[in-house]
Amino acid sequence: MSTEKKIPSGFIYFFGSFGGILFGYDIGVMTGALPFLQHDWSLQNQAGIVGWITSAVMFGAIFGGALAGQMSDRLGRRKMILISSLVFALGSLLSAASPHDGQMYLIIVRMFLGLAVGAASALVPAYMSEMSPARLRGRLSGINQTMIVSGMLLSYIVDYLLKGLPEQLAWRLMLGLAAVPAVILFFGVLRLPESPRFLVKTGKPDEARKVLTYIRKEGDVDAELRSIQELASEETQAAKTTSYATLFSGKYRYLVIAGVGVAAFQQFQGANAIFYYIPLIVEKATGSSASNALMWPIIQGVILVLGSLLFLVIADKFNRRTLLTLGGTVMAASFLLPAVINKINPNTNPIMIVVFLSIYVAFYSFTWAPLTWVLVGEIFPLAIRGRASGLASSFNWIGSFAVGLLFPIMTAAMSQEAVFAIFGVICLLGVLFIRTRVPETRGHTLEEIEEQGTKHHQSVAEDTKVD
Repeated sequence: MSTEKKIPSGFIYFFGSFGGILFGYDIGVMTGALPFLQHDWSLQNQAGIVGWITSAVMFGAIFGGALAGQMSDRLGRRKMILISSLVFALGSLLSAASPHDGQMYLIIVRMFLGLAVGAASALVPAYMSEMSPARLRGRLSGINQTMIVSGMLLSYIVDYLLKGLPEQLAWRLMLGLAAVPAVILFFGVLRLPESPRFLVKTGKPDEARKVLTYIRKEGDVDAELRSIQELASEETQAAKTTSYATLFSGKYRYLVIAGVGVAAFQQFQGANAIFYYIPLIVEKATGSSASNALMWPIIQGVILVLGSLLFLVIADKFNRRTLLTLGGTVMAASFLLPAVINKINPNTNPIMIVVFLSIYVAFYSFTWAPLTWVLVGEIFPLAIRGRASGLASSFNWIGSFAVGLLFPIMTAAMSQEAVFAIFGVICLLGVLFIRTRVPETRGHTLEEIEEQGTKHHQSVAEDTKVD
């Protein structure tokens, strides 16, 4: 009934982005659990198995993002976030219940868990962008990144607090406690409204208007509803024939390549190699035991949270492309300089590489980390948003999976400096992509961003005719 109490906008934005906590916790938790699991199951010299256990979540997330994107276009963003929270809770508990030496069991269960993680990575940015006013969209969508890194920091702290337990119990508790935020998310999302753009798209303008009254000033509601309805009526017909082939044809191609490319580069630049393996990186650099290096993840987590808070302050004050260029350039230097310095002076203190990785994390935390999801949430037109967001999320997770799987294998075959130098080159390619293939979206409505794609398509078509 329409007599229900008005839902505070703060509540909507908080729980709308809370799925990032789940995403972040599972990115971070294996960092601390892995040294104990390796010792418990005698996996110290099995880089391939370690890579698969770590990256199995990302493998599942590749499919979770794509499935959630399609299903959210039918069921709605809210219902899919609810389903994802239940899958996450179940997957976390099943991981904790792994039989001893059950490598294949744990890999399969973490793939199942990855379905929920991938879904959250696709759904939360789409939901937040559709709920946020254009002038605040960067800041409010950035809350998702704050949630992600808070989840990571939470997992690092949990890992540190549990490190004194017997190893076979420690890693199981670390993995199983992820069910707690999943349950919190489920009950919070039960009170959330559906996205007004989805409601208009499914023929429920009255409900969409009611939701807009929760999150917009009274004088802005009718104008925004008309804008949404005008675009939705045009795109309802287009959506009936939308397929994955449609994403890369006509007026959509430019924006889809931009959004999917940014999502892919974010992961292939190597950030998750640090987040998953920092205790092992410190162990290889210094010779100290990985299980004794669990303070380093907390340091990285604090840097990430501070960076995400900085982003909330500057998000809508600087252009997206400017921040991504700055971040990518410093990130590249942070990866390349240790290799150069080590070549000049092989006796340099090995902790140097960890210091440079901290600089990388600092700049990543307020540029590529949050802005990837801001762009993914705002750059895709309504007719293809669910499917395109899912595709971007899947490419992001393909990169994350590849990095998680290959990093321990690569560091077993070559020096850490050489591996990070490869990531540094990829960072530079990411900057080149931003400067040549990504439009500026700050301060533009979702409808204006779509118009940029249409104009680019027309411009390319005219150039082709001239040629």
